[in-house]
Amino acid sequence: MNKTTSTQTNQKLWEQVLVEIELSVSEATFNTWFSDTQILRQDNGTVYVGVPNEFVRTWITEKYDKKIIKLLRKFADDVRNVEYQVASTSSDKSPDSQSVSENQSGGNTLPLSQTKQQTKTTKNDNKKANLNPEYSFQSFVVGSFNELAHAASQAVIEDPGSAYNPLFIYGKTGFGKTHLIQAIGNHVRENTDKKAHYVTSEKFAVDYVDSVQSNNVNKFKNKYRQHDVLIMDDIQFLSQKKKTQEELFHLFNTLHDNNKQIVFSSDMHPNYLKDMEDRLKSRFNAGMIVDVSPPGKESRQAILRQKAKEKGLSLSEEVITYIAEAIESNIRELEGAVNAIAIQAQVSDDDLSLQKIKELIKDNVNSQNTVNIDDV
Repeated sequence: MNKTTSTQTNQKLWEQVLVEIELSVSEATFNTWFSDTQILRQDNGTVYVGVPNEFVRTWITEKYDKKIIKLLRKFADDVRNVEYQVASTSSDKSPDSQSVSENQSGGNTLPLSQTKQQTKTTKNDNKKANLNPEYSFQSFVVGSFNELAHAASQAVIEDPGSAYNPLFIYGKTGFGKTHLIQAIGNHVRENTDKKAHYVTSEKFAVDYVDSVQSNNVNKFKNKYRQHDVLIMDDIQFLSQKKKTQEELFHLFNTLHDNNKQIVFSSDMHPNYLKDMEDRLKSRFNAGMIVDVSPPGKESRQAILRQKAKEKGLSLSEEVITYIAEAIESNIRELEGAVNAIAIQAQVSDDDLSLQKIKELIKDNVNSQNTVNIDDV
């Protein structure tokens, strides 16, 4: 394992931490809480992490502090503590050099805007819609565990705003809900002149809090009411958030009254959402409610073949069968196994035997019996 040295930058250290975090949380969670973060500086064993606003600072401190400290210490021996600070996107100029040794001797702050520019990925090409182009119907594997949800989604894209409005898809983490609902948005954007927008309920809540604090609620309302198709992931996050629920209620009515399509996902049926207003539950139930269940062995095998194809891998049926039998928890773990094999294939010309693959994916197999950070 490589530890940070005096020549490694804060950016490199934080990238190592983010890679680990991204493997343990959903994409929606990662994008909401970690996409706009960075290491500002290090000073006498304390790492100062920059976050975009106070709401994110509080959430990361309460939910992820221990994990972040553990990961920082994994890559840098001298880390003793972590502090989270709200960093302005228009911060002062910083020196060109940003090594760990320089930061420890006084602390240089890299502007958040500069770090953002350096770490932009192709996903940001869809920033307005907030959609991942990799999530398409073409790459979505249909099986008995999700065929009803897939069929309902197909009906929605045929006539957005008319059929199944709202569409409510529920199921446990890692069963492909995010892929499916983003596929709806991508199809609408690519094949119609309608505006589609994807947002996690976490991000929706953050935007609402920010708008209240900045006395700019009207701008918030206009932002979300302009879309023809609004897709909101992980609606269960809004439990207990009464003010945000009220705003969602009014947004729902405005969109629905104007025949705009609304799509929700959740980890449970709307009737079982705790601390969710009855009037919202009533509106969820007024549309189409479908579930996605755990994929069976044949579906897991089909998913593995699809993921291997996307990675340019040629996996034997023996390997596919082993992985499908060893990993039963969720699709994300299957993807993680394929990713681990793909990385090894890139760095080694050796044939990947079944025994070698067993060693490569043992963490994915073992993780089925551990608590995922999303479940805490």
